[in-house]
Parts: sequence; C-alpha cells; structure tokens
Amino acid sequence: MAFHSWQFGLLLATTLVLYWLCAGRRALRTWLLLGASLLYYGAFEPWFLWLIAFSTLLDWAVGLWLARDGSPRGRRLALLASLMGNLGLLAYFKYSAWVADLLQPLQDALGTSLPLRELAWRDKVPVGISFYTFQTLSYTIDVYRGVLPARRSLRDFGFFVAFFPQLVAGPIVRARDFLPQLESPPWLDRARLHDGLWRIGIGLAKKTLLADVIGRALVDPVHASPDSYAAPLHLVAVYAFSFQIYCDFSGYSDIAIGSARLFGFDLLENFDAPYRARSIREFWRRWHISLSSWVRDYLFHPLGGSRGSEGRVVFNLMVTMVVIGLWHGASTLWLLYGISQGAALVFERWRERAAGGPFATTPARGALAWLAAFHFTTLTCILIRAADLEAVGALLGSYGDSWSVDPWGWVALAGAVTTHFLPDRLVDALRERVLALPTPAIGAAMGLLLGALFLVIHGETPFIYFQF
Repeated sequence: MAFHSWQFGLLLATTLVLYWLCAGRRALRTWLLLGASLLYYGAFEPWFLWLIAFSTLLDWAVGLWLARDGSPRGRRLALLASLMGNLGLLAYFKYSAWVADLLQPLQDALGTSLPLRELAWRDKVPVGISFYTFQTLSYTIDVYRGVLPARRSLRDFGFFVAFFPQLVAGPIVRARDFLPQLESPPWLDRARLHDGLWRIGIGLAKKTLLADVIGRALVDPVHASPDSYAAPLHLVAVYAFSFQIYCDFSGYSDIAIGSARLFGFDLLENFDAPYRARSIREFWRRWHISLSSWVRDYLFHPLGGSRGSEGRVVFNLMVTMVVIGLWHGASTLWLLYGISQGAALVFERWRERAAGGPFATTPARGALAWLAAFHFTTLTCILIRAADLEAVGALLGSYGDSWSVDPWGWVALAGAVTTHFLPDRLVDALRERVLALPTPAIGAAMGLLLGALFLVIHGETPFIYFQF
C-alpha cells in the first residue's frame, strides 16, 4: 500500500475522521490508530504481522524485566535477550541467504556439507524490518541506560512500534521522543493542518513528478541496457540516480511527517539538503538523519567514538559505516558502499588533523570541499543502484552511441536539482505564503495536485526504501 496509492489515501482519510471523532478518549483513539497501523502493515503480507508482533512483545517484556530487575547481571541478560531476539530475526530474514552464499566456497574447500543454503531465507524480505528493529532496540537500550522508564501499557508500546505513517521507511522514531506525546490530548489547529497538508503535497510531488520520472526516463533505461547508450549518458544516469533516491526517500519522509502531524504527532526531520554538504561527515548529518544519529548514539559512541588511539577511532568509524551500509541491504555492493563511506570519513579526519583544522575555511576552499563531497557521494551511488558487480562494470565500461531518452527526464532532473539548491529563505517564504492561504484554498490545491498526479502516474512505483 504505497503512499501515492488511492488505497493509502482512503485509509488515511478514514482514520483521520474516526480519530478526531474520538480524540477526547485516549484509549479509544490509541486502539484506533494501532488497528489502522496493523491493517496497513498486513496489507503488504499478512504474515508480516507475526514478525512485528514478536518484536513488540519481546521488547515490551524486556522493558518490564528491566524495570523489575535491579541487578547488573539480570539487566545485562534482559538487554541481551532483546539484542539477540531482534537482531537474530533481522539476520535470518535479511542476511541468511547472502551469508550462506558467501560461505559456500569455504564449505566446498573444507569438504563440509552444512545445509546453510537450504536453511537460509530466500523469499521476500519483510517490509520495514530494518526500521522497526532499530526502533524497538532504541527503547530497550534507553530503558537499560535509565534514560527512559519502561512502558507498562502493551497497547501504547505496540502503537509506538507500528504507527503506520513511518512504519515501513522511517523516520526511525525513538520511544523517548514519541511515547511522551501520547500523554497529552492531541490538537490540530489551522497552522498544523496546513503544514501537514503542505508536507504531504511536497512529498507526493517529489515522488511522482521528480523521482519516478527521473528513474523511468533517465536511470532505468541506461542501467537496463548500458551498451546502447553513449558514455556521457552513463554519467548522467549516475548523477540522476542520486537525485532520484533523494527525492524518493525524502518524499516518503515528507508524507510520513505530514500525515503524523494531521494526527497531532511530531516526527523528527530526516533530511536537510544533503547534497549541499561540504564533507562526507556533514553529508551523513543531513542524509537519513534518524539512521545516522541512531548508529552514532547506539553504536559509534558505545564503541568509544572519537576517544582513544587513532587506530581505535578508525576502527569505530569503519564499523559504524559498514553497519550503515549493510543495514540497507545484504550484498557485496552494500558492504563496499559502507567501506567507501568509512574510508572517506577516515581520510577527512586524517586531513583535518594534518592541517590543524577544517579544510573549508575560505569561500574558495568551501567550494572545492563541496565539489569533492558532492561527486564522492554521487559517484558511490553506483554501488546502490547496480544489481551486482557485473552491472557496475557494464555501466562503467560498456557504451553505445544512442542519445535517445525521454525529454521529460531532463525536465524532472532539472526540477530536482533546482529545488534542492534553492536558498532556504526562498523556500521558507514560499511555504509561509502557501500556509497563509485560506483552508478551502489549501484543500482545493491538494485536490488539483492529486488529480494531476493520478494523470501522470504510470503504475505504483514502490518507494526505494521499502526494500530495507
């Protein structure tokens, strides 16, 4: 049930009406949203509900265990149960086939015959499992650390895990940010209503008018038949994909944030113009903020962060970025992507320490730093889009002479680049003007936008991050 489908629109509209009719009754409105969330998730595959139920019950029970057990050993056992249960489930459904295939040559060399490939999961990866796994783990880790009290209500905790606007592709919500919002009665004034509709409209436009058109017209044809297209179009396809995935994922995040706002909930921002970054470190502060901040707080800092010997810091950076890479997908390409990002962070750290400070200290140096960061982040997107190493080789080395692509692809790419690099003051001024319009005008604009989108949509292209 994609966000740009009529089914999701119907679910959102119906749930909103019922929700605000019972907004004064805390239990009823929470049950309503929990039921709608499970309906939404079950629409992908009904058996997915068993997995999210397992994670929910496990971490709710672990939270109560941590609340009752004051002994260090008992608390460590509780946290270990959460880590093993959640990461074990994620490892089996997402990584077992890849690991089994990697180990098969070793098995052949040793003459062993463990049935790893037969036992591995090779069907569809459950939608959103990486997102809600990290979400529930943040809860148990925070309860273990003593920064969050355990939630005794299974209903409230289940709602936190399954809240449908951000369930399958984030932003990754932390319990300490979300659960306190359940304690106050929801409210929706004119400003929040307009802002929620604005975010949904922007997200739909990013997805359908920019990301999908760029993919259909520029990226997909070149990747499908690289030996048919001229070399410059290969480069265009690489750069175009970086804007396609940005518009696709940030568009989803906009719709999620806007939809949650219509229910009276605030979700954290997930993007901040990442291609304006002047370093790889800054890029990861701007791209998928909920993931990068999660691994910073729950992995990088516990490993030691930037403290200790230089070798230890390098190790911490590499492990963190490899985890970010493999979090996205179980493949050699995602492993290489994580390694490349970690190596870039290590290089930046070495350069700053050698120079005695940041490189971008003047406008000219800032421009050079931006060029380097932009081209690095864009070119490494080859590892994200290609199906395998053979496809990477074909994209880099198999050329034709065709220049024929859908001209709408160029229009969409120009629109994505322009809107991304617009000065913030212009974007904010436009937003304020739109939000100041009368509510009927906002509603009419949304109606026109939805009508236009249904005219140009060529099927329901899934959001790229649904596969994670």
